[in-house]
Amino acid sequence: MRMIFKVSYYVRSNYENKQGKSPLMIRIFLNGEMLNLGSSGLNIDKKLWNNSTSRMKGRTAEALNVNAQLDQISISLQDIFKQFKDDPDLSLDKIKSVYLGKDRPKTTFLEFYDKYLEDVKFMIGAGKTKATYDKYSATKKHFMKFLELNYGRKDIRPKELTHVMIHDFDIYLKTTGGLKSNSATKTLKFFKTIVIFAQKCGIMSHDPFVNHHFHLEHVDRGFLTDEEIQVIMKKEFSTQRLEQVRDVFIFSCFCGLAYIDVANLKEDNIVELDGKKWIMTKRQKTNIPSNILLLDIPLKIIDKYKGKTKGGKLLPILSNQKMNSYLKEIADVCGIKKTLTYHVARHTFATMTLSKGVPIESVSKMLGHTNIKTTQIYARITNKKIEEDMTKLAIKLESFKII
Repeated sequence: MRMIFKVSYYVRSNYENKQGKSPLMIRIFLNGEMLNLGSSGLNIDKKLWNNSTSRMKGRTAEALNVNAQLDQISISLQDIFKQFKDDPDLSLDKIKSVYLGKDRPKTTFLEFYDKYLEDVKFMIGAGKTKATYDKYSATKKHFMKFLELNYGRKDIRPKELTHVMIHDFDIYLKTTGGLKSNSATKTLKFFKTIVIFAQKCGIMSHDPFVNHHFHLEHVDRGFLTDEEIQVIMKKEFSTQRLEQVRDVFIFSCFCGLAYIDVANLKEDNIVELDGKKWIMTKRQKTNIPSNILLLDIPLKIIDKYKGKTKGGKLLPILSNQKMNSYLKEIADVCGIKKTLTYHVARHTFATMTLSKGVPIESVSKMLGHTNIKTTQIYARITNKKIEEDMTKLAIKLESFKII
């Protein structure tokens, strides 16, 4: 009897991630019988899905990329079917087991981790970023060092990953690993993502994170006062390099973009609407739109470097590491005692706009936050704002006479 095998996909429409996208699920058929295989690892806007073709609509770069990856999944599954089509015991469960790697009982945890890293690397530019890949890769390196130092091991079986080992890894990250408390917690969250995926793939049948609680400590995010911004702006530097770093830093103080988003800016991101110039871009971290009206200061900085940058970049930007190194030098020569990093510019923009009365909804939109609660972190009351509010109150109380 001729066997008929098919692969199709559908959108899990009852779920959306932070970007408003829904996962694409895999479904396989064998002689009329059907089995759900789970997630394909791809997420799309459900409005762009074509049920009849089982593919994403359109000819955009995203659509072409997603459809190409679906084709690869289909080819992999068809190859498995062809490999076992003459097996009298062939079933949908058998195909699923082979596809998910369940037929390899000797898979180690780090072998599984490597496969996950390969998938993330393959997805760069299609829902994943290189920064995300680097974080997962760094987490793996931490775990490998921990295993060798604490257990004298280079790898483990998935079943050996216990709650005690997670507890020990947490302590290692915060001590020998040299990470601050919040960085250690975020690293462990990346590690948990791998564990959850291993459970979904049937590699692990237990949860080593049971009763493990993640705790992020409150961090007072540094920002510059109006006076400190003025000092940096007016300072004359002896080298062109320091001047350029200062200019790019001040640019972010008045538009709120993170380092990577400024590094990605090109002239195409400057759009004129009703005689006003805007930055229109998407945050690399979240892919959320960030539209910012350009004020005079960032406009002058853009004009200053027009036609003087390489690779079509809007501004002359160095690596983040070099920028931060030069910013520490700038802080020293300007007499600013705060730890100056590029991200302080983003914090400064958020604090400055909120303290000067810009509604938090507008600030959140400009910062490209996915949740307004993130913006509320910056909604602190500065001494300058208190001074201004109390000065207004003093004027209103002038009619009162001292008894």
